Amino acid sequence: MTFSRKNFELASALILASLAFSSLAAASASKTKTTAPVIASPRAQASAAFLVDTMQHEMTRAMKELGKADPAPYFIGYSVTEHNRTAVVGEEGALFTSMSSNTRGLDVVVRVGTPALDNTHNENRVSAVMSSVLPRENDKDAIARVLWLNTDREYKRAAKTYLEVKTSSQVRAVEEDSSSDFSGEKPSAYTGPVVKPPEIDQKKWEDKIRQYSALFRKYPEVYESMVMLVTDSTNRYYVSSEGTKITTSQPLLRLVMFASTRADDGMDLLRSETFDASTPDRLPGDDVVIAKIEKMGLDLKNLRKAPLVEPFSGPALLSGRASAVFFHEVLGHRLEGQRQRGDDEGQTFTKKVNQLILPKFLTVVDDPTMKTLNGTELSGHYEYDDEGVTGDRTVLIKDGVLKEFLMSRMPVKNFSHSNGHGRAQDGLMPVGRQGNLIVSSSKTTHDADMRAQLIAEVKRQGQPYGLYFEDIAGGFTLTTRSLPQAFQILPLMVYRVYPDGRPDELVRGVDIIGTPLASLTRIILTGDKTEVFNGQCGAESGTIPVAAAAPAVLFSEIEVQKKAQAHQRPPILPPPAFENLDAQLHEERKGNMERAALNMIGLTRPQGGDLLARPNVPAGDSEGAR
Repeated sequence: MTFSRKNFELASALILASLAFSSLAAASASKTKTTAPVIASPRAQASAAFLVDTMQHEMTRAMKELGKADPAPYFIGYSVTEHNRTAVVGEEGALFTSMSSNTRGLDVVVRVGTPALDNTHNENRVSAVMSSVLPRENDKDAIARVLWLNTDREYKRAAKTYLEVKTSSQVRAVEEDSSSDFSGEKPSAYTGPVVKPPEIDQKKWEDKIRQYSALFRKYPEVYESMVMLVTDSTNRYYVSSEGTKITTSQPLLRLVMFASTRADDGMDLLRSETFDASTPDRLPGDDVVIAKIEKMGLDLKNLRKAPLVEPFSGPALLSGRASAVFFHEVLGHRLEGQRQRGDDEGQTFTKKVNQLILPKFLTVVDDPTMKTLNGTELSGHYEYDDEGVTGDRTVLIKDGVLKEFLMSRMPVKNFSHSNGHGRAQDGLMPVGRQGNLIVSSSKTTHDADMRAQLIAEVKRQGQPYGLYFEDIAGGFTLTTRSLPQAFQILPLMVYRVYPDGRPDELVRGVDIIGTPLASLTRIILTGDKTEVFNGQCGAESGTIPVAAAAPAVLFSEIEVQKKAQAHQRPPILPPPAFENLDAQLHEERKGNMERAALNMIGLTRPQGGDLLARPNVPAGDSEGAR
């Protein structure tokens, strides 16, 4: 997953982009009930069959006629995706947007040459796909004409690229991995029912969005906020010249809440909550949403006052949601098949198959067949991947030992077939990607005891404190050789945990950093409760829905660095209806400055007023107690 939120404007752009599902959102779990998506009418089923037949007919004609050309295509695939979307967006109690859209998009894939060497070789994968808008109405001639024209355009580009690939392969040095460019897979045939778009009472939800977004008004510390409901019913039709023919349907509803503030030193602070569901009744009730909004407002108020953290390396505890993001970024991306071949890839784990890469008590699988986990719907569920291959449960790591990679139809050395993880956003070529990444442990303790275990590790190392990461926005990882093989995780709520009995202290301005080979060996223990993080993950094949699940994890060492920040001051005037707050904020900021000055000279002022000597801290520690 990649994510960067420097200010609310960027967050707003991301939330609006989620109408096309291209943002990353940390998702709170929505508990499932018994209602299933509603099957569409017989007329809609007939419409789907008509579209697939039209695609099949035009593809057969193209293969026959283009097969006479030189070079000839050996593979053609058509993928049509229908989106029925609704978005309701509100801010500060007012409705900003309420809209619906229906679109139909086409992706044409043409491969020229042979599976051993074709136009997608090395950096040329983009040469195999061309996208276009398809008519929404089932007019056979109009649809066939778009298919014909885009197939012709894509074939010409693929043929040109293939000739360039052949020339290049003759003058380049021998590649370390000489695997084929396309794996042979058994054709699939599946016609799933087309489901109706999620039926929501748009007027009712407009009122709800007004109600929810108005709750942020009572927090003068919240400068900008947004609440949005977006629904998307996706029908996907796929046919290929190999004989694969698939129809799948997947509805999604997403309720998103964002809020931001700015500290006196110019640091932008953000809180977000997201709920995903497949039917309207699986979204949370008003009481749950209101409680989340109240917590977001209080969190931002407290974050504004929270002290900054200096760079630190020491014991840390990650909540289940936080560790799920950690495994997704640090481990999951590096186990994607395409990362194991190519001159540009770092290939962190390529030659570590059947070797220990995690503690022996950890097992990692990716299972897109799972719809729910412990009653929580998983966003990474699918039946067939975007290359028409059945999504398989794949054991990546067993008892700490690496067993397999996330494979698309791009083979790598010793892994010549797909395991159904070829995924892509509309318009891009599929590569190996994560679906539902599940981490399990055989060395656990009760979650309630994990904080005590963290304190014990802090004492054992003689550290002044440890860190507890409660919530995380997302992160990103670098896998190419030209850049450091490093990762960066972006926390939202972080606490200093002291070994001497003082209360945990909320802090800000910190990112988790590190390198995978070092960080993954620092895991000591896990909790016994698995938590889910649903979100959107971005990589070279675009943005796709994913889920990660893991228990809380205790690390003997986590490194953090200062978070990048702007230096723009908070608003000069108080928000409307809070004019009397000006004097209060002035006194608060004056008090903050006094406390900071006292800390700099080694003193603290308790609530009573008398100055006390600062407690002793280990030599060289600049944070210690405040």
